[in-house]
Amino acid sequence: MSAYDDLMAFQRETSALGQIAGRLGWDQETVMPRGATPQRAEEMAAIEAVLHARRSDPRVAEWLEQADPQDDVGKAQLREIRRSYERTIKVPADLAKAIARVTSAAQGTWAQARAHEDVAAFLPVLQEVVALKREEGAALAQGGDIYDAMVEDYEPYTTGTQIARIFDQMRPRLVALRAAVLDKARPAALTGTFDEPTQLRLSQKLAETFGYDLTTGRVDKAVHPFSSGSGLDVRITTRTNEADPFNCFYSTIHEVGHAAYEQNIDPAYLLTPLGQGVSMGVHESQSRIYENQLGRSRAFTGWLFEQMTDAFGDFGIADADAFYATVNGVHNGYIRTEADEVQYNLHIMLRFDLERALMSGDLQVSDLEAAWNDRFKADFGYGVDRPSNGCLQDVHWSVGLFGYFPTYALGNVYAGCLNQALRAAVPGLGGQLAQGDTSGATGWLRDNLQCYGGLYAPRDTIQRASGVEPGPEPLLEYLEQKFGALYEL
Repeated sequence: MSAYDDLMAFQRETSALGQIAGRLGWDQETVMPRGATPQRAEEMAAIEAVLHARRSDPRVAEWLEQADPQDDVGKAQLREIRRSYERTIKVPADLAKAIARVTSAAQGTWAQARAHEDVAAFLPVLQEVVALKREEGAALAQGGDIYDAMVEDYEPYTTGTQIARIFDQMRPRLVALRAAVLDKARPAALTGTFDEPTQLRLSQKLAETFGYDLTTGRVDKAVHPFSSGSGLDVRITTRTNEADPFNCFYSTIHEVGHAAYEQNIDPAYLLTPLGQGVSMGVHESQSRIYENQLGRSRAFTGWLFEQMTDAFGDFGIADADAFYATVNGVHNGYIRTEADEVQYNLHIMLRFDLERALMSGDLQVSDLEAAWNDRFKADFGYGVDRPSNGCLQDVHWSVGLFGYFPTYALGNVYAGCLNQALRAAVPGLGGQLAQGDTSGATGWLRDNLQCYGGLYAPRDTIQRASGVEPGPEPLLEYLEQKFGALYEL
């Protein structure tokens, strides 16, 4: 076997073990007994130690030096393996193991603290997580910016400064649009109770409508909806609220966007670095375009109105036009995952600035709640009412995902570019969506983006699919046109 063949065989085994670790995480958030948390922390630490040893194995460096693939796929594989290897060898094995142990335990502590509205119970373990992640960031940055090193895990070849520049372009127009819309009358609200079993049945139908393959996937419940896995085992979760079925339905569509990306990658890349989404920003572009530009479009909401009427009967909305307005209602709220398109990115900018400050040391963990509450009131005009609606609402920091949050807004930016190209490429899309047929849109995304997995760098992936250099203008134009028409601005 050649050095390249040896390297890829080794890499596939490492990727398989990584999938097992991911399955342990899925289990922890769905069906694991609460009392198993301490043992699970040890299990996660043990498998992370094995993974770290493999990812930093000196043979990887030798194979990288000797391998000489002639095709673009082989060169891309080496690019991603080399990037991972060079990052891994900078982080001591004991530190990687400690992070895995603490974040696994912190996840359970966060869930309990959130349930009991008890910030004080969470802060000590969050302090441990932040200290360990700052230590990891310093090892990775080697004198550079710690937060940039964190971002590299989720959006390669992007810096915090570049992200801040994009956000600075977006913020004034988003704030202005929000103010204009909130000055108008609110659309009608749903009335009645929406039982959980019916929500989950319709949720599964929506998953299949958007192309989710249930022979290699499944839908479960979790506190915080997520997608897990790649290749032939890609799972999603959703959640229910008997007063708000949109929470369930649009969480499902959102996670299907993530899952479909993983399911549609070229099977030749299975269990290799190219066999997964290239970045979280690109990943989020898929979930957001599924959820918003497709799922909240006038055409698709007309079909969904019929489905909900059949399932629940009268729920207080007169017709499909009123339902479209309700689905896209802009309203005050605390929860990022429930935020409308106009305000969602403002929630992300808040988190981006706070976590940058935590990583730089400008913000102490003990001051996080006050900083969150002050910033929220400044951005949204009203105060946080309880911790689960504030700094305890998201799981990300408890599991050490610093640098992850800005990719949600980058995903919206990318989705704006993709939507512009999609609408031009599939002129009959509206008519298809009105019949509950998403195949024109999802097929275009599969063929122009999803199938390539990690073959191209993130921004190159978006540019190749959309034909434009990624930037916020298409998203801002889409939002201003859509909500300008809805609210007669």
